[in-house]
Amino acid sequence: MWPFSSSPSYIDVSRKKQAQREDALRVARDVLREQVRDADPEPYLRATAQEIVHRISKGEWTASEVLDAYIARALLAQDVTNCLTEVLFAEARAQAKALDLEFAQTGKIRGPLHGVPVTFKDNFDIKGRDTTMGFSSHADDPRPEDALVVALVRQAGGIPICKTNLPQLIFFFECINPIWGCTLNPYSKAYSSGGTSGGESALLAMDGAALGWGTDIGGSLRIPASFCGIYSLKPGWSRVSMTGIQGTWPGFEGIRTVAGPMGRSVDDIELGARLVFGKQGAEYDPAPLPYREVEMPKKLRFGFYLSDNYVKPSPACQRAVRETVEALRRAGHECIEFELPQAKRAMELFIGITAADKYRTLSADLGGDPLEVGVMPLVLGPRLPGWLRNSCAWLISKLYKDEVFPDTMRATYGKSVEEYHRWVRERDDFTRMFYREVWDKYGFDGIIAPVLAMPGLPHGSVQYLSMLACMDLIYNLVESPVGAVPVTHVRPDADALTPEWTEGTHVGRGHGSAFLERLLYAPGGFYDAEKMAGLPVGVQVVGRRWEEEKVVEMMRVVDGALGPRGFGPLSWKAQGK
Repeated sequence: MWPFSSSPSYIDVSRKKQAQREDALRVARDVLREQVRDADPEPYLRATAQEIVHRISKGEWTASEVLDAYIARALLAQDVTNCLTEVLFAEARAQAKALDLEFAQTGKIRGPLHGVPVTFKDNFDIKGRDTTMGFSSHADDPRPEDALVVALVRQAGGIPICKTNLPQLIFFFECINPIWGCTLNPYSKAYSSGGTSGGESALLAMDGAALGWGTDIGGSLRIPASFCGIYSLKPGWSRVSMTGIQGTWPGFEGIRTVAGPMGRSVDDIELGARLVFGKQGAEYDPAPLPYREVEMPKKLRFGFYLSDNYVKPSPACQRAVRETVEALRRAGHECIEFELPQAKRAMELFIGITAADKYRTLSADLGGDPLEVGVMPLVLGPRLPGWLRNSCAWLISKLYKDEVFPDTMRATYGKSVEEYHRWVRERDDFTRMFYREVWDKYGFDGIIAPVLAMPGLPHGSVQYLSMLACMDLIYNLVESPVGAVPVTHVRPDADALTPEWTEGTHVGRGHGSAFLERLLYAPGGFYDAEKMAGLPVGVQVVGRRWEEEKVVEMMRVVDGALGPRGFGPLSWKAQGK
């Protein structure tokens, strides 16, 4: 730090913020310890958000009883995963008591979330609390108002209980930053909870809340949902207000960040979507399109693919798609395999557009904070001299006979305004092509797709593997709504590598970047079914633009077809090594 600076170092800020969090956690533990508990907390934790509201409306439960059960579980989740940032337990208890008094006096619930404990990714503003987003420069700056989504939750009787951790810059999927540290996967301490909504996913997976909220620009709602075994919905742009939801890219509209619900059941995803779709605040954002009822045909027509041909998914992730397709077929639905068009070009467009200013806006608030290694190659790559970047791309193409990843590298250069406009125009051309070649050509109701090539990532590996997000970000590029549904867990007996993965890109179908696949599947690679045993694996359920409600119903169809399989409230048992 500059010796004459009066600003505290990031280490000082981190210590202060974490101390504040620990004080709030200690108070919560003391309160729980002093209480005489007659009720078993399990029924509260096993209930979905909708069921909580129903039981409170019948006078069977109180908001305070429910809250205590979830606070206790959130404390456990923090101990196991380090998922919390701002802790609101004291305020939550006051709100729960007020709701109980109101119900006792009126016999009526306040709204569709009455008494439901709700959590938010750290970039959602909550009045009187910091929105640090992992930056020391954002500490000690309490927000003046709730984000509109938070305000809507309060109006509906929901109880905000805490905010959750996210990755530095909110642009890579290892949930770590210099202020709050690293969030672990609830199922294995050696693996990441994902990102960028990784703290939220870890907390929900351990039943630390009944409903949560995150954001997504390139997989941030879907990747952590799959890693942690929960449900999420990435809406298209302008279905959910972004007012009061902070980001690291003010003014950037090349790829839109969206907000969406996260939960432990499809019913809770629907409940969250119904609450916020089309609800406008003072900024007249979003589009005034409320949640609509959908009539679903008895027989749906799904497309599916096992690989996007950018990186061949692992056996576990392909099995999740196959099992979903088999279940849908048994339920009487039509499932047609097709080839996803031009995923490589989608990756180039996404990286080319987001890197146009060399990620200067994205990293503007770093100040004296150190750059996390996981995001370092992504941020620094566009700042390399062009000759060096192109030489590296050429070298990889020659050494590995790879023309997939090198073209992505070549796209990561700084661009003039005129070039940026051209890239955005090409984004629109790609979107039109995608709708023509997929939705119009095949007439699909929805698409079943892998979430990522890997069921989980070891800590520190994202610095090499950020491009795996191609499977997700293509749907941000074309503005498709997407749900994430948990399907299975990694099984070493079923998910071990075979020559199709280990013998190079000339064996089997669906291969892409030889360089990236070597990192995953060569001896000593990051994919190891034995070490990953028990990690959750999900799928994406993709719909057409403006058909978010249909996506929710298709998620319900998929969930029902798969049947009971160890996910949902109280499904988490223990964290592995």
